[in-house]
Amino acid sequence: MDLHSKDSGDVLPVVIIGNGPSGICLSYLLSGYTPYFSPEAFHPNPILHRKLQENSHLSLFEQDLEYLCEGLEGRSSNPLAVLFDSLLLPDSDVGLDCASPLLWRYEPERSMSHLVLGKGPPGGAWHAMEGPMLTLSLANWMELPGLNLKDWMREKRRNVRNDRATSADIASYYQHYVNTMGLSNNFARGTTVTSMRRVSLRPGLSGWHIQGTQRLDNGDEMPFLVQAENVVLATGTSDAPAHLGVEGESLPFVCHSFGELEKVISNRGLCRSSEPVLVVGAGLTAADAILCTHHLNVPVYHAFRRGVLDPALIFNQLPRLLYPEYHKVHQMMSQQQYQPSHSVLNLPSQHVSSPDKDHTHSSCSYPGYLSFPKHRVVSFNHNGKCVLEAESGHQVVLQVSLALVLIGSQPNLSFLPEEGRQLGLEPGQPISCRRNPIKVEPYTYESVREEGLYALGPLVGENFVRFLKGGALGAACNLLQKRGREEGKKQ
Repeated sequence: MDLHSKDSGDVLPVVIIGNGPSGICLSYLLSGYTPYFSPEAFHPNPILHRKLQENSHLSLFEQDLEYLCEGLEGRSSNPLAVLFDSLLLPDSDVGLDCASPLLWRYEPERSMSHLVLGKGPPGGAWHAMEGPMLTLSLANWMELPGLNLKDWMREKRRNVRNDRATSADIASYYQHYVNTMGLSNNFARGTTVTSMRRVSLRPGLSGWHIQGTQRLDNGDEMPFLVQAENVVLATGTSDAPAHLGVEGESLPFVCHSFGELEKVISNRGLCRSSEPVLVVGAGLTAADAILCTHHLNVPVYHAFRRGVLDPALIFNQLPRLLYPEYHKVHQMMSQQQYQPSHSVLNLPSQHVSSPDKDHTHSSCSYPGYLSFPKHRVVSFNHNGKCVLEAESGHQVVLQVSLALVLIGSQPNLSFLPEEGRQLGLEPGQPISCRRNPIKVEPYTYESVREEGLYALGPLVGENFVRFLKGGALGAACNLLQKRGREEGKKQ
């Protein structure tokens, strides 16, 4: 969609900023696709089954979602996320593949005009991920309503390994979903939002004034302006890699994304004779970097702030059989830990060990790897040295060829006043998925501080596709009910 040709005087009911799975799912729900509880269906939760039967003639959009959520338990702290997940994937937590009791009807009279803005193709950050890598979630947890992911993969002759798909498959599925479901006309790609502010749209009605640029197919960038009664923030949090904030972090050998590692590898900047690579972080991206680097036989140092047995460490939460590659990394972290005694300088590149072998494990199950649990980075310097510090205060100096700081990412909300800081659980602090998500009403996902502003997905602390669909349901219900109330006033 070319936004430059759009009449900037038009006021859209809804603009969604972000075209990842949250934005796609909400677009589906606002396009007339309506969920009902099928009269012939059975839900394994008897209490929820009874509640759904009470008003099976009504769509979910017309029901009391808070009532349906009562008593449900799941792996998300958001009640609507648990409800919608339970309806789309009943009993999936216990390994069952039960049919969804939902019946989807296309009712175009319910559709609500909306626009989805995204920098790239539909699928958002999934298109920027390393294609061959397997998703953390099971394949069916990644699917969106109305299009079975495994059936689609079989049609495309793609393989599902360990019930998991690759990132490239998921990105392709989301793009295919938008086309198949007839949502394409709602999506404007190549867009970057630069400013968003509240304005008076007409007497008695305030809304949002959204400005930005759109890259056209010929490469030109054109400014655009759209106005909306409601805005949904669905940008995710992968825009800006998190930084340590230490001395020397801006030096050329310090990188902050997996993509930068790929560029170094493609330019043949890493080989067995290289000095060790330092990976900082204990999340899955850090684990992927370790597996990739270790596969090239390049020595790896691995520094992270938690202990190996810390229950908050993601590796301690993953079933071993489903995630063998991450279990391997956890074994490496556990079995080959540096035992501090004195500073380490100029470690040999062909293997990783302490100058005094008595201070390391005698057996070496994973040659070329050494972990530094409960260590933080103090500084980097221009000659490739990195200073780590343990909780005890002991410092160790490492000589490295490359440092990968993979400690998460932050959302880019620079288009909002004060970068959206007034919207968080702790007003005034930067928005963060873990520490300070946007504060929203639990059953509508509308901001508690800005009427007509909604937030979905990682911005409200929901990282898994499986659960972010509940936010889309809550926002869609509220937007449709809000429109119904407005129409009622006019009659």
